[in-house]
Amino acid sequence: MRKTDGDLMCPHRAVLEHVTSRWGTLVLIVLLERSYRFSELRREISKVSQVSEKMLAQTLQTLERDGMVNRDAKPVIPPRVDYALTDLGREGAEQVRDLSLWTERRMAAVQKARQEYDAAKA
Repeated sequence: MRKTDGDLMCPHRAVLEHVTSRWGTLVLIVLLERSYRFSELRREISKVSQVSEKMLAQTLQTLERDGMVNRDAKPVIPPRVDYALTDLGREGAEQVRDLSLWTERRMAAVQKARQEYDAAKA
């Protein structure tokens, strides 16, 4: 394995970082709904958090390389490119979505734990 891969000696860790990164998580969860064109996907993600075109493009390329996202470029004018989850991507996206939903459900407990920790440290 080449060091320039970014995968180093632990490829599963790299994939975990890709799917749990700030943009990876959002892309996967949004694509669970349906396929999107690039501009549609950017608008949908921007409802939650601002993402640059460059970061979105890099995230999509990384997830495509990992086999999570399919990029379908149609030979029409103007060019049309659609992004959709692969079966592998859908499986990963469902896991990420479940973790996201869990954090929403348990946020009060996390905030309470933080307050208790901070009070004990003060």
